[in-house]
Amino acid sequence: MTYLRTHILKASSIIMLVLFLLGCATYNERITLYYQNVHAGNYKQAEKTLDGNSLIKKPRNRLLYLIEKGRVSHLNGQYDVSNRYFNEADQLLDQGLGGAADGAVGVFVNSMSQTYKGEDFEKFMIHYYKALNYVYLNKTEDAIVEARRITLQAQQQTDKFNNKDNRYSNDAFSLTLQGMLYESVSDINNAFIAYRNAAEVYLKAPDQTWYGITIPLTLQQDVIRTARLNGFNTEAEEFERKFGITYSQPSPSEGGELVVFWENGLAPVKTQADMLFTLVRQSNGDLFFTDVGGGIIIPFNYGGDRGRVNTKAVESLHIAYPKYIAQNPYFTGGSVSVNGQQLSLVKTEDINELAFKTLQQRALQEMGKILSRQAVKKMAEYSVRQAATSNGKTNGWLEGLGYGLQLYNALSEKADTRNWQTLPAYIAYARIPLNMGENKVDITLRNAQGVEEIKTITVQGNGRLQFYNYATLK
Repeated sequence: MTYLRTHILKASSIIMLVLFLLGCATYNERITLYYQNVHAGNYKQAEKTLDGNSLIKKPRNRLLYLIEKGRVSHLNGQYDVSNRYFNEADQLLDQGLGGAADGAVGVFVNSMSQTYKGEDFEKFMIHYYKALNYVYLNKTEDAIVEARRITLQAQQQTDKFNNKDNRYSNDAFSLTLQGMLYESVSDINNAFIAYRNAAEVYLKAPDQTWYGITIPLTLQQDVIRTARLNGFNTEAEEFERKFGITYSQPSPSEGGELVVFWENGLAPVKTQADMLFTLVRQSNGDLFFTDVGGGIIIPFNYGGDRGRVNTKAVESLHIAYPKYIAQNPYFTGGSVSVNGQQLSLVKTEDINELAFKTLQQRALQEMGKILSRQAVKKMAEYSVRQAATSNGKTNGWLEGLGYGLQLYNALSEKADTRNWQTLPAYIAYARIPLNMGENKVDITLRNAQGVEEIKTITVQGNGRLQFYNYATLK
């Protein structure tokens, strides 16, 4: 009978192995067909593929589903539909994602099985696309509401990190966009405040470089120009000193201006990196994890009696940790020209840099959670295995349970490889004057070999600030 029980449990473990192997692919691998369609510009087919994907339709991935649907609808020119998805995503974020039960999943299973809560920079990008959608739908008031929401998002980030360790506690690009939105409705006072706040993000950063971006000259000029328009001449002069420039504002163009946003490439994808750690007890009884090379040391945050932790149970721990892989865009630079004037497209938001750096910033905290989870699992496994062979006898049920726990611990370890993968690798922009009436605008893009591709659009100059975003997904 004991023989039968043991083998039933072992057979169950084999079934568990098969199930886990079926689910061991990364998020990117599970949505590859959708991703390929977006990459190829087949947006309608991409939507169908997304709707038919069982992984992204799971309740825990609802936020990912909504923002991907919002993005692909925007790419397809369905701006109203796009904002329906983004608004629902916003509502989910406002209500809060997760909870006690979700936290327990993270403790006993893995973070990939938890509700996806979004990266901080992804939340700012929702506002970017929503604002542009409203602008294209001629819903100016809604676009301004979205501009105000950027301030609320920035405040939440500041409260979250309190500017500690130069963490991502604000988004300079979103604040720049906010200034442009205010300026588009002639709210010059709020435009100046937004531009000033964006500039301060750069000025306070080490080497005045914010996540791979040096402050664009256009932003410097916007701060000084709007300061003077508001009569803040002293502040205008102060910023000229800070920037090291002297700015003479040209006469306003009668047709207004066009801001071109170039969304180049695709965001990095996440894969899984496997790492080995050892639990070590110090002479004072404190416990910490260290990797094979000894370069990473992480305290063991154990809620129980540390003195009773059997380090033999967790001599060696394997963890799966997410790792970004950048996708190099086909195009490497570009410019915008109209009416004989040409301006370079200047990088203003580097999603690649943000993804890598923000993951790095929370690495020790995330590794600590994963290691603690694995240690608790290993201690439970060790206890069952010891009990199965106590008093010189073998308990078949406990032996089988120990075998199952060992297999479960090994196979349930999985990194969270989810992210908003159809975001651009980076965004560059140019602000160019227009004539009244029809303007033919050339967007010239170049690859590393100097091969050029030109996109020509027609814009009606109306004396105001207008927007156009162009995505290249190669």
